[in-house]
Amino acid sequence: MKSSKNRLKAEEAKEKKAAFGPDIDLNAFLDDTPEHGYLPDVSELPGDKKESMLSVGVDADEKDRSGTFVQMDHSVVHSSSKQEGIEILGADEALKKYGWLSDYWWKAVDVGADKYTAQAELKHKKGYFIRADVGVKSKFPVQACLYLDKENLAQNVHNIIIAEEGAELNIITGCTTAPRIGSGIHIGISEFYVKKNAKVTFTMIHNWGEEIVVRPRSVIIVEEGGTFISNYVCMKKTKSLQMYPTVHLNGKNSLARLNSIIVAPRDSEMDVGSRVMLNEEGARAEIVSRAITTGGKIIARGHLAGNAKNIKAHLECRGLILSDEGAIHAIPELEGHVKNIDMSHEAAVGKIAQDEIEYLMARGLAEDEATSIIVRGFLNVGIEGLPPQLKYEIDRVISSSDVKGM
Repeated sequence: MKSSKNRLKAEEAKEKKAAFGPDIDLNAFLDDTPEHGYLPDVSELPGDKKESMLSVGVDADEKDRSGTFVQMDHSVVHSSSKQEGIEILGADEALKKYGWLSDYWWKAVDVGADKYTAQAELKHKKGYFIRADVGVKSKFPVQACLYLDKENLAQNVHNIIIAEEGAELNIITGCTTAPRIGSGIHIGISEFYVKKNAKVTFTMIHNWGEEIVVRPRSVIIVEEGGTFISNYVCMKKTKSLQMYPTVHLNGKNSLARLNSIIVAPRDSEMDVGSRVMLNEEGARAEIVSRAITTGGKIIARGHLAGNAKNIKAHLECRGLILSDEGAIHAIPELEGHVKNIDMSHEAAVGKIAQDEIEYLMARGLAEDEATSIIVRGFLNVGIEGLPPQLKYEIDRVISSSDVKGM
C-alpha cells in the first residue's frame, strides 16, 4: 500500500522548483488518456510502433532477451519473463502482489525533492518492477519500453529495480514517442537496489520527440561488493532534458560506473549529470561523459563525494562543439571529507582539430566522412565488460546517427 505520508509530502512539494533545469508548467499537459489493450504477444504491435521501439534498443521479436515490459502512455500493454528467477511486472501489480514492496517505494528517491517527484506520486501512472532473485544471473538483457502515443500527455511512471544478493541483471530501457507526437512530458522515477555482491548493468536509450520535456529522477543504493553500471545515450533532439542520477555506494568495496553520451541539436536544452557518494571503505567510482552540441545548449555535471577512507574515484567530462550556435558548460565537482582518498577529474571542451580532418582527407575521405569518423571516435567511451547485446545496441544507435547533419 502507498503511504499517506508520501502523498502529504508530495502535496507540500507540488509547486517546488527543481534545483536544475528550466521550470516547467505541469498544468500545460494532459493527465488522462484512453487505455491501450494488453497484448500477450508483444510482436503483435503495429509495425510503426515496433520500429520506434527498435530505435531505442527494444526488440518486439524478443530475440536474445530475458524478458520484456512495454508501457504505452498510461497502459501496461505487455509484461513477461523468459527466465526463472527474474520477475517483470507493472509497478501497480507488484505493489498489490508484494506487501514488502512498500518498504522500497520512495526509499531511495525523495518524494518531496521537487514538483516532478511530487507529480509522480500524486498522479502516478504505472511503471515497471524488475527483480532478480538471490543468485540469479540474467542470461540475456531484460528490455523495457516507455512509449508516448498521446499528444501533450504527462507520463508519470515509478520504476523499482532489485538485484538480490549475488544476482545479476542486464537491462535495456528504451524511451520514445510515436513519430506524430509533437509535445508531452515524461517524468520517470527509478529506484535501484543492488544487494550484497549483486550487479546491475542499466542501459537507457532516449529518442523522444522534438518538443518533449523529460525529467528522470533516479537514485541507486549499492550494498557491500555490489556493482552498478549505467550507460545513457541521447542523440536526438528533445526540447528539455534534466537528469542527475545519484548513486550511494553504501557497502564496502562497492563499485559504480556511469557513462553518458549526449548530443544536443539546435533548440535542445540538456542539463545532464551523474553523482556518486562513496560512503564506505574501498568504494570505487568512475563517471565518463561525452557531450556534443550541433546547436543546442548542454550543461554537463559530474559530482564525486568521498566520505570514507581508501576510496578511489575519477571523473572525465569531454565536450565537442560543432556549431557556433551551440554551447557546453562543464561542471565537474570533487568533494572529500576524510583523509586517505584518491579522487581526480579532467574536463575539456573544444572543437574538431583541423589537422585531424586534413589527415583523413589526405587518405581519400571527403570532409563530411572525415568529420563523421572523428565524431564517432569521440563518442566511444570505451565501456569495459559490457554484455555483447548491450554493446551492440549502443554501437548501433551511435552508428545510425548522423550527428554532423543534425
